Amino acid sequence: MNIAPPLTDIYVDDNSRIPKYMQIADSIIGSIARGNLKIGQKIPSINEVCHEYFLSRDTVEKAYNLLKEKKIIISVPGKGYYTTRTDLISRINILFMINKPSSYKMQIYDSFVERIGVNAHVNLSVYHCEEYLFVKTLEKNMGMYDYYVIMPHFRDEELTYIGQTDEVLEAIEKIPKNRLLLLDNGKPEISGSYASVYQDFENDIQQALTEGLEKLSAYDKLVLVYPRKSVHPYPLRILHGFRKFCLMHSFDFEVLDEVYGDMELQPRDVYITIEENDLVKLVKQARTQNLLPGKDIGIISYNDTPLKELLGITVISTDFRVMGETAANMLLNNRKDKIKNVFRFLDRNSV
Repeated sequence: MNIAPPLTDIYVDDNSRIPKYMQIADSIIGSIARGNLKIGQKIPSINEVCHEYFLSRDTVEKAYNLLKEKKIIISVPGKGYYTTRTDLISRINILFMINKPSSYKMQIYDSFVERIGVNAHVNLSVYHCEEYLFVKTLEKNMGMYDYYVIMPHFRDEELTYIGQTDEVLEAIEKIPKNRLLLLDNGKPEISGSYASVYQDFENDIQQALTEGLEKLSAYDKLVLVYPRKSVHPYPLRILHGFRKFCLMHSFDFEVLDEVYGDMELQPRDVYITIEENDLVKLVKQARTQNLLPGKDIGIISYNDTPLKELLGITVISTDFRVMGETAANMLLNNRKDKIKNVFRFLDRNSV
């Protein structure tokens, strides 16, 4: 016989900032994960929870409706509510939120999943740098997971990078800090002690270019191709760090929005591209104009990939696999450190 578990398995903290309906849902999910609730087992009725915790019926119904929407429980007319999901019995349940499905972000995700191991269930969510989608996704899943791994990168209506908004910060603040891990962007002003593995975009590019200073000094001008308007925009701190490096070392420099189709490349210039399309156009035009990378012009690409390594393209890049592995290790060891990920100048003779 499927008997409902004792109500003591549901915990509601009146002083918590987490809405009570989310606390109820989280308690039931936690009970499943710990094995106290078996699949197909009956859970306490709405009336029982209302009476025990002095809660309104609307609050408890909201919690149960959320669990039904996630297909964690089902309602059987005339009998009550029963658990249905089996994938929550894993040791850890993680929501992994990324701003775009690029090859770089997926390297982080893949290495994270590989390191976290088979005893964890990781759900990937892509919010495409959109504040509304991010906030709604987080609200819908609040209290449903043991950990929330988030890459906070956003854009405004003009496709300009903005980092985060007040609404985003408010949504993230609702996550218990012992369940939060921020990835990639370490700038959000979140209160409390939480885990973070981040890039320091401004100082990283400045430091990486300094590593290549001896080779760069053989050129007359540095040109950064920074896409100011992009569906998935890049942090402005990359641009700030580039300018600081050029001013510090007295380089002539220029910033372009893109590599233009009819652009005349100048010998003894170094081009630093961020987007893949700009790198492809640059390499094609260099070949058309008989300019040899590493001899006539310099080419540096931002963010490494196996293809760039194969083609011999010099890059400035963080190590995406290390970022994912470090994040997984922090969760597995219950650490709340803030770690700057390694960023390097990888010389492959295209400068």
